[in-house]
Amino acid sequence: MARVAFIGLGNMGGPMAANLVKSGHAVFGYDVAQEVCTTAAGKGIHIADTVEAAIGDADVIMTMLPNGDLVRSVWARAVPAARKGALIIDSSTIDVNSARGAHDCARAAGLLSLDAPVSGGTEGAVAGTLTFMVGGDEASFEAGRSLLAQMGRRIVHCGAAGNGQAAKICNNMILGVTMIAVSEAFNLAEQVGLSHQALFDVASSSSGQCYALTTHCPVPGPVPTASSNRGYTPGFASELMLKDLRLSQEVAEASRAATPLGAAARDIFDRFVENGGRGRDYSAVIQFLRG
Repeated sequence: MARVAFIGLGNMGGPMAANLVKSGHAVFGYDVAQEVCTTAAGKGIHIADTVEAAIGDADVIMTMLPNGDLVRSVWARAVPAARKGALIIDSSTIDVNSARGAHDCARAAGLLSLDAPVSGGTEGAVAGTLTFMVGGDEASFEAGRSLLAQMGRRIVHCGAAGNGQAAKICNNMILGVTMIAVSEAFNLAEQVGLSHQALFDVASSSSGQCYALTTHCPVPGPVPTASSNRGYTPGFASELMLKDLRLSQEVAEASRAATPLGAAARDIFDRFVENGGRGRDYSAVIQFLRG
């Protein structure tokens, strides 16, 4: 059993921390939002008043935060408070440069470090079936692998510091683009009199099959667990998809990679978020595209 500090107990961090409790770890958590702290406490997480108090003599420190600036700010407090040799892992989705800057901060203090963003959404966080895309040196990866496996089903070492974030950004660009394509297909089907179920039955078992269709189907009915059956209450909020698509285009511009569909998807989600999409699931983009 390890002592784990978990900073950021929201929609993703809370369930992830709860799964570590279920695995027998002593988990000390911190979040600025009192309501999520109350929920986390009900799942066996010891709530601390500060980042530093949560860390104590933790073996592992995890962060799950909204953006790169906040990650670097929290790591600037967490790293000096950690015992030498501890492992610090960030599972936020942030830009590659912020991730590498956080690694540098940890390395200078004698800590092991990983960037380990996730795929699988809130459903995967609750079920413990996340995919972790991990960047960092081999020693850090080996130190963190078993802990990550208690929150996820697949752990992929993507290479050096920051490469986990690079993999996540590429993956979510695929997801954003394919959700738009799937939505356009359902909208076209409606116009020509093809039922949602018929299109789903064909596409889900042929060349149109993809995660956006079979897990996050943007129309109600074919996938009962999809957000479209709950009025598009977010599993993955549209503004988070927009954040990831913006990150993808920042990286594309910096590396001079041509990503025209990624750029188009960013622009569509930008307009969607600004026109009623904020706080709705990203699959609700289908309604924006109808308009």
